[in-house]
Amino acid sequence: MKVHAAEIVISAVSKKQYPKSALAEIALAGRSNVGKSSFINTLIDRKKLARTSSKPGRTQTINFYLIENKFHFVDLPGYGYAKVSKQERAKWGEMIDEYFANRKQLQAVVSLIDMRHDPSEGDVQMYDFLKYYNFPVIVVATKADKVAKNKREQQISRIKEILDFDENDYFVVFSTVSKEGKEEAWKAIEEFI
Repeated sequence: MKVHAAEIVISAVSKKQYPKSALAEIALAGRSNVGKSSFINTLIDRKKLARTSSKPGRTQTINFYLIENKFHFVDLPGYGYAKVSKQERAKWGEMIDEYFANRKQLQAVVSLIDMRHDPSEGDVQMYDFLKYYNFPVIVVATKADKVAKNKREQQISRIKEILDFDENDYFVVFSTVSKEGKEEAWKAIEEFI
């Protein structure tokens, strides 16, 4: 998909603030610093629509981005960031739960996992949660450019094994640096919008 129009609609902290729209939504879930904002920016060919930061834990709201007036990307707060208080993490968890429980517009979830490492406990919990509630899942292994070519297949197998990956789901190897996986990611997303 070639994106000409993209804008942030709202940064919400509760369902009262969600856009009043029937457009399809594609949510992005992943641990802090996995590259959710960079993923959005790469897909839409913008450098700074979604704010990126080298400091994890920056996304503390649910950010709705309107894409081509056709659908929303919904950037959820990252999980697993240790340097915020337990209360703050609990608040983010409640925000995410409320979103999943109340959004009929949600068509699929992009679950981003850092390809350099084994999936975290949070990654596994998120994937299990999405499968349990029958949300379509697109697993995106980010930062692929930082994994040596000869180690990739082994790492992909390891990620799939730890997640107990369902082969009916999409699995995309992705890099914001080389743009690898960009077309594949769009193909998967377009299935749901």
